Amino acid sequence: MSTNTKNLTIVQMNDTHAYFDLHPEWFFENDQFVYRKAGGYARIATLLKEIRENSNDVLFCDNGDTLNGTMPAVRSEGEAVIPVLNELGIDAMTLHWEFGHGPETLIEKSKKLKVPMLADNVYKLDDDKRLFPASIVKEYGDLSVGIIGIASNIVDKTMPDSFSKGLRFTLGKDELTEIIRDLKENKKADLIVLLSHLGFPQDIKLVNEIEGIDVCLSGHTHNRLFEPVIENDTIVIQSGCHGSFLGQLDLEVTDGRITDFSHQLIEVSEDIEPDPKISKIIEQSLSPYKDELAAVVGETKSALNRATMLESTMDNFLLSAIKESTGAQMAFSNGWRYGAPIVPGPVTMNDLYNITPMDPPIMTADLTGQELLDMIEQNLERSFASDPYEQMGGFVKRSLGLKVYIKIENPKGHRIQALYVGDEPVKKTETYKVAYITKQGVGDDFGSNKERFNRHAIESMKAYLEKHSPVTIDYLDTYKPV
Repeated sequence: MSTNTKNLTIVQMNDTHAYFDLHPEWFFENDQFVYRKAGGYARIATLLKEIRENSNDVLFCDNGDTLNGTMPAVRSEGEAVIPVLNELGIDAMTLHWEFGHGPETLIEKSKKLKVPMLADNVYKLDDDKRLFPASIVKEYGDLSVGIIGIASNIVDKTMPDSFSKGLRFTLGKDELTEIIRDLKENKKADLIVLLSHLGFPQDIKLVNEIEGIDVCLSGHTHNRLFEPVIENDTIVIQSGCHGSFLGQLDLEVTDGRITDFSHQLIEVSEDIEPDPKISKIIEQSLSPYKDELAAVVGETKSALNRATMLESTMDNFLLSAIKESTGAQMAFSNGWRYGAPIVPGPVTMNDLYNITPMDPPIMTADLTGQELLDMIEQNLERSFASDPYEQMGGFVKRSLGLKVYIKIENPKGHRIQALYVGDEPVKKTETYKVAYITKQGVGDDFGSNKERFNRHAIESMKAYLEKHSPVTIDYLDTYKPV
């Protein structure tokens, strides 16, 4: 009996957050953070060209968080990124922050994007039809590959209402069995590839519950998986963020089954020769913003990054600026994972926009001590829920002006052991003045007397640098990563 063996190379790009060019990136080496430049679509293009020259059949997928995340992408509502993506030759992508410009804008941009957007879990409220197709099939000779997309499911749960206007989002899991059956039985797919933006913990649970997924390309949580994870015969990979890495998965497929594979997490290093055509497109895309972003606005003696879960130097800088601007007792912001590090030395406007590319307005509110306790418990549950499907955030909500002692392993609603505002234990009935940015900083269900302050985040950080430069920002109190 003859066998049919094929080779397929899958390349993953996830969570680039519209980082067009070379940028500082953090690496953890010899028990400490080190920084070197990495990334950029022109270097990614060079790597793709080499991979395609060495492999006859290449499937190149993007997990989303691609059209939003830097100032040029925000200002252009994703338009600046589209010419680059079209040139890279992406076979399929799914979505998350793509909804940040609003569904109507996303639909408009998707028509210009020569990339199939896939999401089995995003439905229009008016007719309950999917906003984008759930799957496509790619043919590689006599090997047929079904690709299913799952967008981030938290867009209508934790993000601004404008992101999900007219839409509803499901987990995407319950739809999978029928989609997989259709792909295999009716469309004769040999392999099933899941392109997911749920997050690594969610994907691990999902592939253990759903049969028939051969490969899961995981996104959202920015994991750098140097080795694939095998769960329920599914190969799961995830490849960092900011375009600083690509994941390459080489498969040997015999009679429709994966019989061998190899994987590498490729650093998009500075010494890679950038593709000249993509470099020119990037230069054109960034030219309207070049002078503004290059302006030096201060200096830092500390490396500022977002690489740590409970607290980060980058957000301590952001919150210090917000708190000082408003005179509030404490400050909150979202626990964003994205944002390229700022190395010691000059700080530019580009660095500030990388911290908060959407430049949200600063808000103030009054919160009772009980609300502080409830809000922080809610955030801890969204970060550390024992059921991965209940995890709905980035890192822990960033805060300054308070101190929280927690037991992460405790159940929902019982993680806080002690909460101090300044040096005083919180009083449940007392009211505290809070400054924050975005509803992830202080949600709609918390606080009273909410007012918009007369500064935005970027202006606040710029003013802080003008007053305190060069700044030294450290981890607070006793929490210091090794």
